[in-house]
Amino acid sequence: QVQLVESGGGLVQAGGSLRLSCAASGMSFFSGATMAWYRQAPEKQREYVAVATSGGTISYADSVKGRFTVSRDNAKNSVFLQMNSLKPEDTAVYYCRALRDGSGYWGKGTLVTVSS
Repeated sequence: QVQLVESGGGLVQAGGSLRLSCAASGMSFFSGATMAWYRQAPEKQREYVAVATSGGTISYADSVKGRFTVSRDNAKNSVFLQMNSLKPEDTAVYYCRALRDGSGYWGKGTLVTVSS
């Protein structure tokens, strides 16, 4: 059974930084999976933030480009999201997603709140 557990969220002032982690279990195929981060702000739809493919391709939503960095550690079945220069509009629940062979998995999310 695949489980994704996010951690590292919290309250931070605008301009600050946070590092989110997503630990995967039950995924013997982690190194071959595409790992992504999404977020959902209050009363808004869930949106894509960043992705790191198994082949090393990395991309970001325009809204976070230059401020956020996604990385993965296949040996630890983990993916990370370093968030710098945070803005109040980054406030959201951040979700980890794993994709492999047409199957997708979600974590339960971690809340990031950025105060102005």
